[in-house]
Parts: sequence; structure tokens; C-alpha cells
Amino acid sequence: MIRELNKYWRRQQIIEMIYLDKNGETSRRVVRILELDAMGQRMKAYCYARNAYRVFAVANILAVAPAEDLTAG
Repeated sequence: MIRELNKYWRRQQIIEMIYLDKNGETSRRVVRILELDAMGQRMKAYCYARNAYRVFAVANILAVAPAEDLTAG
């Protein structure tokens, strides 16, 4: 997973991900990665669903895929 995240981060590409929160609930998030910590455990990102900056546990990211750029036109 960390290799995929690094690829999208380097490309500054918006991604769609399925995330498992601390309560065991899954959610679909569309984010732009801002930072990956050196250990590959945490990802700081701008979350378009919440319109806010969030920190995600990389281990809780179940799937990622490129998303359409929501900021375009």
C-alpha cells in the first residue's frame, strides 16, 4: 500500500480510498496526500469529504485508486 501512496503523492494526484476508522466503520474518502511519515504509518491529507486536513493510519487504508480532480472546472 505504501508504494501506491508514494506514487500518488509524488504525482500530487487526488485519490479515492476506502478507510477503516477506529470504530471499525468503513468510509469512502477522496483525498490529496500532503505528507507520508518516514515510517510509513501515517498519512496527512486534505479530505474533500470533510473539507479539512486529516491524518490517516496507513494500516487502515483498505484500497486506493486515482480519482477525478474535484477542483477542476
